[in-house]
Amino acid sequence: MKIVVIQGPNLNMLGVREQNIYGPMKLEQIHAQMKEVATQNGVEIEFFQSNLEGELVDKIQECYGDADGIVINAAAYTHTSIAIRDALAAVNLPAIEVHISNINRREEFRKENMIAPVCTSSIVGFGPFGYHLAMMGMFQIMNEIQAAQEAQTAQQPA
Repeated sequence: MKIVVIQGPNLNMLGVREQNIYGPMKLEQIHAQMKEVATQNGVEIEFFQSNLEGELVDKIQECYGDADGIVINAAAYTHTSIAIRDALAAVNLPAIEVHISNINRREEFRKENMIAPVCTSSIVGFGPFGYHLAMMGMFQIMNEIQAAQEAQTAQQPA
């Protein structure tokens, strides 16, 4: 099993930018915690961060045929990017959207969410712990998919 974690613009500045909103943890620390959880569960994990919309779209497309699920924090592109939305829809993989802050309690423009409709689930407002919740959710989704595939295989005539 492989999960790809895709991080959008300005997340490379975690621990520096607006600590009152995003907290003191750096992205590298969040990724280290996620890697530990993935290793404990026998899951391969890959991390990618870019400030460029096209690079995020390219990475999502690269997941097709190479990954079993995506954890994505599209950051500001959540509210503006039809391209990221369409890429997620195209690869048709389980995707869990994460936001460190509660975007629903912030500025009005952050309440528009272009990618939520094509994601399996959204986790908002739990701080960096939201990434851990996303990992647990992805493990559950993958276990359910595997169980359904096994059940289907068992029902096929030999």
